[in-house]
Amino acid sequence: MLDQTLTVLLEFLPLYAAVYAANVFLYFATGWVLVAIQNRHPERRIQQHRRGEKRMWKEIRQSVYSLTVTAGCLAGGIFLSLKGWTPVNPLELTWWSAILMFVVSIIAFDTWFYWMHRLMHTKYLYRFHAEHHRSVAPTVWSTYSDDLIDAFVMQSYYLFAVIVLPIPVVVLIAHRLWDHFNGTIGHSGFEFYASPFSRMPSPMVCVTFHDQHHSRFKYNFANFFSFWDRVCGTIDPKYDSQVKEFEQMGRKEAKPAAAGE
Repeated sequence: MLDQTLTVLLEFLPLYAAVYAANVFLYFATGWVLVAIQNRHPERRIQQHRRGEKRMWKEIRQSVYSLTVTAGCLAGGIFLSLKGWTPVNPLELTWWSAILMFVVSIIAFDTWFYWMHRLMHTKYLYRFHAEHHRSVAPTVWSTYSDDLIDAFVMQSYYLFAVIVLPIPVVVLIAHRLWDHFNGTIGHSGFEFYASPFSRMPSPMVCVTFHDQHHSRFKYNFANFFSFWDRVCGTIDPKYDSQVKEFEQMGRKEAKPAAAGE
């Protein structure tokens, strides 16, 4: 029994190390690219009176630490699937199964994220989520600035998804990549994506959505969509109007550019 456990552990550890290294690399690479873009457009900062960058090194240290859990959840899901240790077998990878399971997984994750996020805001569990909310004005570096328990609750979807969904490993990885870029942009604190497509009646959101969660605390708990927040009455009352303001800013910036062509 001990030999079998050691064999499994030795198989898992290289996969875990690779997944962790990839997550850390993407954390820094995406962060620096976005910072370079943001520095050229200070007018796009959502919270103009706050500078979340003051917490940069604290957030980086905590993120590198918490990514050990996020990587563990993803590596665990991949490992279980590759070993065939799941109650359901993944679908054969085809173009239609990839699209289908990606969409299903995104919707399932958004539901998971909303309700787990609400749970972490209860008085009994908030102490594990408080670290993330030290970033009142979020930045690209605060994306993974989480307590380890908080990170597990929010990211264990990647461990459990393969148990209940017939999701191919490639699709699970694609979902995680999408979540990384969406989460980093969503925490960036700069709005470049406001449009009618990110407000009512569309279920899609833009950066303002999660920024308001950090600054106003009790609204906007979901991740990819506004559906659950609108249904459950936790959408920020100012969300749609603030998105419109950024839309107007974008149109004003576009006019001089068009005139100069």
